[in-house]
Amino acid sequence: MAGVREIRRRIRSVSNMQQITKAMKMVAAAKLRRAQEKVVASRPYAQQIQNVLARLAQVQAQVQTEEAHPLLTKRPVKKIGYVLITADAGLCGGYNSNLIRLARGLVEEQAEQEVALLTVGRKGSDYFVRRQVEILSRFTGLGDSPDFNQARKIASEIIGLYTAGELDEVYLIYSKFISALTQQPTVAKLLPIEPSTEKAEGEYIFDPSPEQLLEQLLPSYIESQVFSALLESKASEMGARMTAMDSATENAKEMIDKLTLAMNRARQAAITTEISEIVGGAAALE
Repeated sequence: MAGVREIRRRIRSVSNMQQITKAMKMVAAAKLRRAQEKVVASRPYAQQIQNVLARLAQVQAQVQTEEAHPLLTKRPVKKIGYVLITADAGLCGGYNSNLIRLARGLVEEQAEQEVALLTVGRKGSDYFVRRQVEILSRFTGLGDSPDFNQARKIASEIIGLYTAGELDEVYLIYSKFISALTQQPTVAKLLPIEPSTEKAEGEYIFDPSPEQLLEQLLPSYIESQVFSALLESKASEMGARMTAMDSATENAKEMIDKLTLAMNRARQAAITTEISEIVGGAAALE
């Protein structure tokens, strides 16, 4: 059994660690509150612009008066791009590993098409660099509160690769925020934009023309979808980190209790041994 001094040193070390994890939990909880507010505020806009563009794409597909917009053009799929959004740091439970596992499965499934990645966050980038998967672009250091300019930069890179013909399909891989305890790894098709399959109720009149509206709205749509995915991912990361740090704090408490019990037993054993030695020495003198 370990000595009392060694056990006391381990208790002190675990206590220090417990203080750190408790502080990290509180920080993550505060950041989660702000991130969750942004996610809830962004969802209606992202959903509405998606619906509007799906209708516009449907109208243009039916009319076919002009050549389709480059972001609506479908072509034989030779190369697929996945935009993988992970965290820059760890200590957030299975958040990063779940996303990386999903992306790895998608990459391994594509036997007939080439695959390339655009990584947002250091964890995903570091993982796939070591496995020699082609990474077209890397974005790191987005911070705890992604802004729209960062989303616009990522969206611009995606649009450039797609319109240049380097990618024939683009998918987002991110974690959808459900609650502080639940985050859902999600794959969403970003390009090409699919026309709505639902039959429109009534006749839509667009002014200006659908082509002009698409020219203005399509880049904004890509930016909004990327921004929404960044917000969802950041809220998921903070929720996962808060949960992980809470579990780590509880585990540290349990370990301290076990070590304290072991220390008390060691002290009791040492005292018993000393008493036995004293009694034995006294008996020998008689």
